[in-house]
Amino acid sequence: MSGTEVFLTILGGVALLLWGARMIRTGMTRAFGTELRSIVASCTSNRVFAAGAGTLVAGLIQSSTATALIVCSFVGRGALATAPALAVMLGADLGSAAAVVVVASGIAVIWPIFAFLGYVIHVAGAKRSPRIKHIGRILIGFAMLLVALNMVGGASRSLGESEIVGLILNAMASEPFLAVVVGVVLTWMAYSSVAIVLLVSSLAVAGAFPLEALMTIVLGVNLGAALPAITATIAEPVSARRIPLGNLIFRLIGVVACWIALPWLAPELARLVPGPAAQVVAFHVAFNAALCVLSLILIGPVAALTEKILPEPSAELSDSGPRYLDEHLLETPSLALSSATRETLRMGDIIEDMLAKTIRVFREDDKALLSEVEAQEEQIDQLYEAVKLYLMRLSQDELGDDESRRCIEIITFTTNLEHVGDIIDKNLMELAAKKIKGKLSFSDQGLAELADVHSMLMETVRLSLSVFIAPDAQQARLLLARKDQFRKMELEGTEWHLERLRSGMIESIETSSLHLDMLRDFKRINSHLTSVAYPILSRRGELRSSRLVNEEQAETLRERGIDGGAGVAGPKP
Repeated sequence: MSGTEVFLTILGGVALLLWGARMIRTGMTRAFGTELRSIVASCTSNRVFAAGAGTLVAGLIQSSTATALIVCSFVGRGALATAPALAVMLGADLGSAAAVVVVASGIAVIWPIFAFLGYVIHVAGAKRSPRIKHIGRILIGFAMLLVALNMVGGASRSLGESEIVGLILNAMASEPFLAVVVGVVLTWMAYSSVAIVLLVSSLAVAGAFPLEALMTIVLGVNLGAALPAITATIAEPVSARRIPLGNLIFRLIGVVACWIALPWLAPELARLVPGPAAQVVAFHVAFNAALCVLSLILIGPVAALTEKILPEPSAELSDSGPRYLDEHLLETPSLALSSATRETLRMGDIIEDMLAKTIRVFREDDKALLSEVEAQEEQIDQLYEAVKLYLMRLSQDELGDDESRRCIEIITFTTNLEHVGDIIDKNLMELAAKKIKGKLSFSDQGLAELADVHSMLMETVRLSLSVFIAPDAQQARLLLARKDQFRKMELEGTEWHLERLRSGMIESIETSSLHLDMLRDFKRINSHLTSVAYPILSRRGELRSSRLVNEEQAETLRERGIDGGAGVAGPKP
């Protein structure tokens, strides 16, 4: 085999190796994402159990980074403390190492079985269940992984004859720091320590690498394995970013200690474990097992250290862009949807703040506050576009029924929030500017009525966000009922305002159009917010199919004093 053929074969094998590892990881998270998250959440009361949960999850999905993202999502929303989360991460590193043992255990020759079964299950599952389909994806990924190992292992046997490779090996042997850097960079670029350790073990078969150099590269791989989680959580809350930082500290301590002891460890490893490939895998697993056991003792001090390095910010960040939309999570739809949900809730918080400031602008004629609201509307537009684009990219991949429905719900709710922002900025703030410029004043009674309607609108904002987070039929009914209540308040407010006009009250005459326009805009905002309840009640068959009723039904409704519009379906006669 010529040098060019060797290079191309190894290059293709590496690509196949990485893609196979990715298919296994994404297949596991899509098929069993909810179950994996439940395992992590239920085993964190004890550090040993937490480490065991991390080992199990990472072993299944063959990725400590994916496990880290699951853990960080819990920590970011306050469901998991730093110390147990670090214990899960230590277990995840061990689980990822254990996955290497399974793949490198000599089962590569049966890759055709995995490929055939994977294809059959994937095709059959496409019409039956997304979960079955993703199980087929896992098996196909495993077959690709085994084929890649055969390719790299076969081609690497020719490396010992290459003069260029000899120069590189000599450089690594004389400069172990270079070997560590190579391991770090490869792992960071590949986003998979499993794939790189398997690659190193395949190269070891050629016998061209001295054992100590191979062990140094493996140390670099273990150090580099902590970096993808750090970059993936850079936009997360401070509490979530502490977890990959703590994991990096543990691994840095372990790498330095092993590097110092390497001259004594290499001969012992060669004596105890036969074969260079097995030695690489054994060293990788032993390193992570020892690191997991010994580091459990140091979790408390390291957790405290991460809190000192990354303290809680004293004030809310001023950046207006998205904080939680992590592109790395697009491979895991459940996590990506959670991130989009968090960003949408952030939009909701901004809308709530804008509405709270709105009534103050009308009361106090505050131009500075008016400018703040207008700036916040620009932020709403920016976040809306970011969430929409993020979910469009997510929907390009295959999603399950529940995931597709949730994706649509998020897009719909963010669209309604964006409309609310437009109403506040382009309608209410323009009315406020008109009031300030004309030096107009509401009557005391008129302002009190507007404040009451506004207070109810603020309650609607909070309830709509609650329904969006946890779709509950009872809460959805309550939210939708507020639409009729709000319509009644608007009609009463209009009638009272007209009564004041008939009585000749000067303030009411001057601000008549402002008052009525504000009521109209408040009603429009309320309609956008309550719409989040419709999909929930529609799935339960609790909505009327049409807003129209016939004359007989309309007369019956009028006699009962009930509005004949769309709403929650009542009992059948």
